[in-house]
Amino acid sequence: MKTKSNIQKLIYTGMLAALAGALMSLEFSVPMMPPFYKVDFSDVPSIIALFLLGPASAAWVEIIKILIKLITVGTNTMFIGEFANLIGTAIFVVPMWIAYKKMGENKKAAITALSISVPIRTIFACFCNAFITLPLYAKAMGLPLNNIITMVASVNPAISDLPTFIILATIPFNIIKLGLNCVVGYLLYSRLLSARLFNKTMYKEA
Repeated sequence: MKTKSNIQKLIYTGMLAALAGALMSLEFSVPMMPPFYKVDFSDVPSIIALFLLGPASAAWVEIIKILIKLITVGTNTMFIGEFANLIGTAIFVVPMWIAYKKMGENKKAAITALSISVPIRTIFACFCNAFITLPLYAKAMGLPLNNIITMVASVNPAISDLPTFIILATIPFNIIKLGLNCVVGYLLYSRLLSARLFNKTMYKEA
C-alpha cells in the first residue's frame, strides 16, 4: 500500500509540475512595472502540492517548473531570475508548511499559511532584488546599478534609484502576483479537498 501511495504521489507531483511549467509560460505584464515583472499562476500547482501532498512535492513542483521554462522558453534574465526563484523555493515551502502543520492541516490553517506566505515572500523579494538579482544583472551587463534600474524601470518615471524601485515596483508587484496565486490556489485546494479527489492520509508526507 505504501509503495502504491508513493507512486501515486509521484504521478500527482509530476502532473502538477507539468501544469506549473505551462502556467509559467502564460504570463502577462502589469502596467507601470518593469518588463521582467510579469504575473503568472505557476504557484497555484505548488500551493495545491504543498497542502495535499506535502513539502517535498511542492519543492519539486517549483524546481521542475523552472527547468521546464528554461528548456521550452529559455531565459531573458541571463539565468539570474531563475537563480532567484530557486532560492525562493525554500522561502515558499518552509513557512507555509510550518504554519499549516501547526494549525491542524485544515482549510483555516491553509488560509493562515497563505496569509503568512505573502509578506514573507515579498520581504524576500525586496532583499533578493536589492542584494542579488539587480547587482548580478548590473555586473553581467557591465553597467552601474543605477543605470540598470533606470533602464528596466523606464515605464515608471517615479523610479530613479534602488529604494524607489523596491517601494514602487518590487513590493506592489509581489503583493499582486502572490495574492492572486494564493486566492486561486486556496479555492482549488478547497474544492479538491471537498471533492475528496486526494486522500490526505494516504498521500501526504509525514
